[in-house]
Amino acid sequence: MYDIAIIGAGISGSAIARELSKYNLKTIVLEKGVEVCQGTTKANSAIVHGGFDAKEGSLKAKLNVVGNKLYPKLCEDLNVEFKQNGSLVLAFNEEDEKHIKDLYERGIRNNVDGLKILNREEVIEIEPNVNKNVISALLCEVAGIVCPFNLNVALMENAIENGAELQVQSKVIGIEKIDNYFDIKLLNKENIKSKYVINAAGVYADKINNMIGGDEYFIIPRKGEYKVLDKSEGKMVNHVIFQCPTEKGKGVLVTKTVHGNLLVGPNATVVDNAEDITTTRDGINEIVENSKKSIENIDFRKTITSFGGVRATPNTGDFCIFASDKCKNFINVGGIESPGLASAPGVAKYVVELLQNEGLILVEKTNFNPIRNKNKSFVKMNNEEKNAMIKNNKNYGKIVCRCESITEAEIIDAINSTCGARTVDGVKRRVRPGMGRCQGGFCGPKVIEIIARELNMSVEDVLKDYEKSNMVVGKVKELRGELVEI
Repeated sequence: MYDIAIIGAGISGSAIARELSKYNLKTIVLEKGVEVCQGTTKANSAIVHGGFDAKEGSLKAKLNVVGNKLYPKLCEDLNVEFKQNGSLVLAFNEEDEKHIKDLYERGIRNNVDGLKILNREEVIEIEPNVNKNVISALLCEVAGIVCPFNLNVALMENAIENGAELQVQSKVIGIEKIDNYFDIKLLNKENIKSKYVINAAGVYADKINNMIGGDEYFIIPRKGEYKVLDKSEGKMVNHVIFQCPTEKGKGVLVTKTVHGNLLVGPNATVVDNAEDITTTRDGINEIVENSKKSIENIDFRKTITSFGGVRATPNTGDFCIFASDKCKNFINVGGIESPGLASAPGVAKYVVELLQNEGLILVEKTNFNPIRNKNKSFVKMNNEEKNAMIKNNKNYGKIVCRCESITEAEIIDAINSTCGARTVDGVKRRVRPGMGRCQGGFCGPKVIEIIARELNMSVEDVLKDYEKSNMVVGKVKELRGELVEI
């Protein structure tokens, strides 16, 4: 019997798991995917918003501001790269200027720090490549950028190191309340019993809520498409560059990533299939054209990849975080769209408050360790440090990914660490082989080989990301119908 079962191992579920690992509780996280970070968290804008955009009084506004303030220390403790480089919302006409003034005033009411309205000259001074038609902008100094994959993994790793459990490939297909506990039915696995349930199931949160008779909200899957450009284009901007938001969202943004690439997107398209992460010619053309309003001279010939992600847009217009009045001890954490990444640390603390209100007695651990130790990336080491690492472990001397200078030792560590990678994309998200210009064209086969060796499986069983996404389907001669002697 568990005290708490968390459904979903995205950024929200993982942040909640870590927060709960501070207490003497038996907690399990149930994830339907092959590993963590396979949903919305792996395909978003990677922005830590300041908190000026959300409507005052909303959970989005409250938890965004709380989460933003927690980010610097959290990322320091978890050894996750975070850059508080600030954001700009650009104005190009009188209507835009009125909008950014409203955003400024809303931000003040939301208790956002570091807000200032800049004139045209001030904007161009700090962003020389901005569209020269700009007339003013709202600066938010506390906004920033982070690697959502590494943060998701780091939160879960630290939670596990402090006693939480993770069970992957555990799709919830039914929940029954029996007396004072929940009987959680899983596909092809034994049931899990828990006194409390936290529903952090992303685009499926409404479906999980329906299982206990809840009908307070529903999720509208909304797809966003992005383009990632080479690091040579990453210097085009210094801040996160927004346009004035519309009813569809914050619009197409242009930002550098913590790794130095340029990220452009997203658009917003309602889709029927919550798993639809495809990109389309029309969608990509849309974000390219819209981005020119902010930065005119981006060289899109330097695009290295495009991707899509589905966000969980709630019909309520706000995060759906509440204790169910249909079923006691069931906590919903649904509708976590933007600014969900920024809000995650605040969401976790808010959920702990809800659990206490539901009657959960919390006793803090005396041995909670907030620190996640992780070796510095090989590419960021100086020559002395590199030589020392190679001397201690020869696999540091084997470069697997030439684009990103990723060593075999780093890939092995990513697989064998707490909450280790189980797929090619899982390795890619943790240590970046395949994130460079060739997109795994050279290093991909070697990564497959390393995964198979470290996990003691055949290369035919290695997955790209999801179940049944096998990277190798057989040998060429066998597929041609010819016999091959092994």
